[in-house]
Parts: sequence; C-alpha cells; structure tokens
Amino acid sequence: MIDVISVSNMRKSDEYTIKNKIPSKDLMLSAALGIYNSYKWEGNILIVCGTGNNGGDGYALAKILSENGIKPSLLISSYPKTEDSDYYFNECKRLQIPYFVYTKALLLDGFDIIVDCLLGTGFLGEAEKPISEIIEKINSSGAYVISADINSGLNGDNGLSNLCVKSDLTVSIGTYKTGHFLAKAKDNIGRLTNCDIGITPIEKPYKLIEREDISSLLFVRDNYSNKGTYGYLSIIGGCLDYSGAVRLAQMGACSMRSGAGVVRLCVPKGIAEIVAKSSLEATICPLSQTKNGYIDFKRSEIDKAVNGTRAVCIGMGMGQDGENEEIIKYLLEGYEGVILIDADGLNTLSKMDKSLLSRAKGSILLTPHLKELERLLAIPLSEIEKSPIEYCMSFAKKYGITLLLKGPTTIVTNGEDTYLIDTGCAGMATAGSGDVLSGILGALLASKEERSVIQSVYLGAYINGYAGMIASRELGDISMVASDTALNIAKAIKEIRGN
Repeated sequence: MIDVISVSNMRKSDEYTIKNKIPSKDLMLSAALGIYNSYKWEGNILIVCGTGNNGGDGYALAKILSENGIKPSLLISSYPKTEDSDYYFNECKRLQIPYFVYTKALLLDGFDIIVDCLLGTGFLGEAEKPISEIIEKINSSGAYVISADINSGLNGDNGLSNLCVKSDLTVSIGTYKTGHFLAKAKDNIGRLTNCDIGITPIEKPYKLIEREDISSLLFVRDNYSNKGTYGYLSIIGGCLDYSGAVRLAQMGACSMRSGAGVVRLCVPKGIAEIVAKSSLEATICPLSQTKNGYIDFKRSEIDKAVNGTRAVCIGMGMGQDGENEEIIKYLLEGYEGVILIDADGLNTLSKMDKSLLSRAKGSILLTPHLKELERLLAIPLSEIEKSPIEYCMSFAKKYGITLLLKGPTTIVTNGEDTYLIDTGCAGMATAGSGDVLSGILGALLASKEERSVIQSVYLGAYINGYAGMIASRELGDISMVASDTALNIAKAIKEIRGN
C-alpha cells in the first residue's frame, strides 16, 4: 500500500521535517533532484516558475540540469517571493541560465519539454491572469509537459479544477496527495510518479491499494470443499416497471464469477420468470408484490429469502414506490450478516432515520455515487466534492458502517482507515456498472474466507476496476458497456492472482 495524504498533512509534515531534520533549502534541492531523476532530459527545455516554493523547485532543477551539461531556459510569472526560491533563482543567475519574465505576447512554441513549476499543492481557487494565460499556453504548446508535485491549477486535496496544466508526467514530491487521484486528476495527469525526499507524514495517511496488496486475499481453494464453503448470498431488488430485470441476473452471474457458492435472486413474482430465463446458475426466490409490481413486505418471505446467507445486497431496481423502508428496517434490526445497500436502497435510506444504521445487528456497507451521497448526507454535492474523503469518513464513523464512494478513484472507509482504489476507466461511466460492482462485492462479503469486511470491499472495488480496464483495452471507452466489465471478471481475478 502507498501512503496518500491531504495537503494539510503534507504542510504539517513538511514544517516538522524542516524544523527537526532537514533544512528547507536542502529539501528543495532534493525535490529538484527527484524530478531530475524521473525523466531522460534532452532537447530544448523550458522551466516555468511561479513566485512560491514550487517555483523554487524549478530554479533548483535548472541548477541541477545546468551542472549536468544541460542548459534550460526559465520563464517566470514574476520574481520569487520566498527565501528559498530566491536563493535558487540567484544560483541560476550565477550559472547564467537565461530567463525572461512572462508577457502576454510571449509564445511557448519550439520547446521539446516544458516543466510546470507554477503553483503547488497549497493552491486554492481558480488560476487568474497571468497564471491562467501561462497554463493555456503550456497546454497548447505541443511540448512534453512535466508538472512538479502537482499540475498547476489542480486542487491538491480534491482534484477539482476549471483550468489546470495537462501533463504527460507529474512528479509528486514527498508523498502522493489525494488531489493526484480524485475528481479530474486522471483526466489531466498522464503518468504519475513520486519521489521520496525524507518527509514522513505526521498524521495517519490514507492508503492507495496496489495489486500485491490484494493478490493474497484471493485464496487458493481446497478440493475438499463445496458451495457452502464459499457462502450463500441473497440479492433483493427489481420491480415490474424496472427495465433492467436482466441486470439482476447479471449481478448474480457477477457474484458467481467472483466466487459465491450460491446466489439467490429475490424479486417480485411479476418479473421472476424473466429473471429466471436470464440466470442459469442463480436460484430464484419470488416475493409478493404490490398492485404496481413493487416488492410487498412480508416478514416470512424476507426471512426465507435471507435464510442461511452470510450477505444480502438490496436496492438495485427496487424503485421508490414499494415497501422498501419496511424491508430495509427489518433487515437492519434483525439480520446478522453483511448488508450491502445500493441504488434505490440508498435513496430509500436517505429518507429514513439514519440511527438505524448504528443499531444494526449486522455489518453495513453503503455504496453510493456522489449524487446518492448528497441525498444521504443532505449536503450539497458542490460541498461534498470539495472534501469527499472527510465527508465519507465522518459519516462512516458516526454510524459505525463501511462506505464505498464510487468515482474515478474509489474511496473505501470505515471511519478509521481509508483506502483509495484507482483501477477503473472512463468506459465504466455507463448504466449497470454499479450493479456489476455490487455483484462482486456481495460474493466476497458472503464468503467464509478469512477477510475483514473492509478488505473484501477494497478487494472487490479493485477487481471491478481491473475488469473494466481489460474491457476498455479491448473495446475502447466509448463502446464498452457494463456487461463487458462483467465478462472480464474471471480474467481480472486470474491476472491479479498471477496465474
């Protein structure tokens, strides 16, 4: 696992290191050396420097390049405003490295490499002139672009930006920041790497999941085992008006492909036959329905639906007009396994007393996307986007649950430990992708294998994203659909295990 931290944690850690371990000028030189060692430098090089310490990294890089026989040019937005940055700027002047101050008429054509050292991770808001003009010219230059620490204009905490440098390579300094992964980060960072310069986070970091972290969680199966060994899962959802009944069958298939021993699809009687025709391996449990075709709550039927299972997935395609509240409340108060709530289940939960989560007999997993999280928290989406990890952690800790927030990088937290999973691709932004994820998660949560709930969740998120990436490589981001991800679950698991 790789440490990922907030900008605040980085700032505190940086200050502690400077005060107790490494002088600031030496840290700046180490940062520049890390950038220097991250790329093979050749051709006509321009380093674009801002007025703060990010600009100082650029001046220190220019010094290193010059001392290694490579003469870059410097473009400065204005003169340095920090002591360390000014020190290395003077070093560049001593080495007679050419520099010029930005003017609107300036063109950035003809450079092979442009190094972006304009704004650091502490930048907030939107870039204003002349910085915004420089960013636009960097993006249209045609050069290979390297961003120091983070792309200028990209928020270091949440990855949001209306205008930022689009890099071919971003070299994070010290430790990865959350803004390297969230929101618009993937759309603006080509390749991402980190250089360690001796700064240890002083507050607990988040963890980025790597393949080697989860391969050992996909256990080799014994021959002396049976379907009961690998768990019974119930999937409760669907309604007569919902056109995606087949998706529920697909969820069952995803669960089977992800290792479930038995999957029980619990649906209204009116769609049971349709689902059965699309599902060979899963068993069907028809439930009573209302006049409008939604699931009708009958205690004995729900008991039968979940009997003997270790996990329940609920909410997919249930609609909003049935007796969802009664069903969810009944499960929360009495079911002792793991309850995964998604889709219409989350929309129902947003209208209910959330303290039911705290009093639940079993373990709870919620799997919202941002809009569903907005309804759950009753906080505007625009506010959640600014601090998604903090909001997720706070909600999970308050109610004693595990929460998975879907996005370009998935956030998984139980309020104490937080994990980021950056597998996945743009082609997964399509109807049914959440159903595939729930199917995978349900299987892992139902298993009797020795994994904690949160381990099963970040494992499932990784498998889901990895399968989507395989599908995208074969089909492209425009043409792939959710079932393409589902069809690649087996291949993803095999590759992750390394066999």
